[in-house]
Order: sequence, then structure tokens, then C-alpha cells
Amino acid sequence: MSKFISIEEAVSKVKDGMTIMVGGFLANGTPNKIVDALAKSGVKNLTLICNDTAYPDKGVGQLIANKQVKKLFVSHIGTNPHTSEQMNSGELEIEFCPQGSLAERVRAGGCGLGGILTQTGMGTIVAEGKQIVNVDGKDYLLEKPLRADIALVGASLGDKAGNLVYRGTSQNFNPLMASAADLVIAEINELVEIGEIAAENVKTPSIMVDFIIEN
Repeated sequence: MSKFISIEEAVSKVKDGMTIMVGGFLANGTPNKIVDALAKSGVKNLTLICNDTAYPDKGVGQLIANKQVKKLFVSHIGTNPHTSEQMNSGELEIEFCPQGSLAERVRAGGCGLGGILTQTGMGTIVAEGKQIVNVDGKDYLLEKPLRADIALVGASLGDKAGNLVYRGTSQNFNPLMASAADLVIAEINELVEIGEIAAENVKTPSIMVDFIIEN
């Protein structure tokens, strides 16, 4: 059965109030065609899990500029003034998380773990309201796992079954997010036939990909 769907069909799967993960770093590695369409869809009250909020007119930053997001889990927001403005006005709830911890929380969600223990953020605003666990005399923050209803990932290369390869910095969050959502939609830049990708190069196996958008 073919996994290919149109961008319109992909966007229709994102409903008001859902939690979505979007891969990429400053729109590099982001499934930009899907995100562009999502920004025009009018869907709202989203919880967004991503590394950053990109730019007002590019990547997931458009969702922020359009006020389609109510809660945000993010590493940094400095390149999108709309994010800080909405945070300061109380329109947007933000949970900041150090980049490595954010990646590990997503990984924990994908692996079925109860969370991760880290000393990163101890004694800072990151630690506020979080449980501290002592292990062998050292205190650690318990960072809880993150999962989503839908993950939108951008693959550099993929085959028609949905086996995916990510190149460069697009490897940072895409493979983790593809493991941590109930539904995974992949936008593939370069599509090849099944069998053309060496098994050892696959970062996300096809069994984890529900739908494919060909770029």
C-alpha cells in the first residue's frame, strides 16, 4: 500500500489542540513545504516541540507569527521576535530546555523511558518546578520524556517504502522525533527506489514512517 499523500492530506491530519514535533535547525532539515501549508491552514492551539522558532517568514516561525501555537518546548527563540513578544504578553507558554536535554527528552519519549537525569540547568530557571534526584551523592534534574501526536520530519534522501536518510545538521532532531510520535509524516528531498539505500545508512526505518510527501 502506497504511503504517498498530498501536502493537503498531510496538513488535514493536524487538528486543533494537537501536539506536533517538527524537525530541523533554523529551517534546515525542516519539512518546509508541509510547514508552509500548515501555516496557511488556520489550525490553532498547537503545542509545538522543536529546536528553535526559526524566522517569522520561514520554517515553524510562521506558526508563531500566525499565533497558531499555544505552548512551545524549545531550545532558543532569538531569531524570531514574534516568539518573545508573545511570551512577554502571556499569549504563548514556553518551556525552555537546553538543546542536548531537549534532544534527550525526545529520545526518551521514543524509547519508552521515564525521563533522563542531567545536571545541565541545575540552579537556573530551567530547574524551577522540576524534581531533583540524588544518585550516589550527586543531584540531577529529572527531565521528563516528550512525545507528540504527529512528527513532521524532513529527510535528505528516502525510498518509496519510507526508509529515510538525513544529512548534515538535519540529523539532530529528525530521527529522534520520528521515533517519538503516534503518526510520522516525512517530506523527502530526493526519492529513490526501494533497495537503493544501503541498510546501514538508514536513520529512520520505513516501519516508523506512516506517510510520505515527495518534495
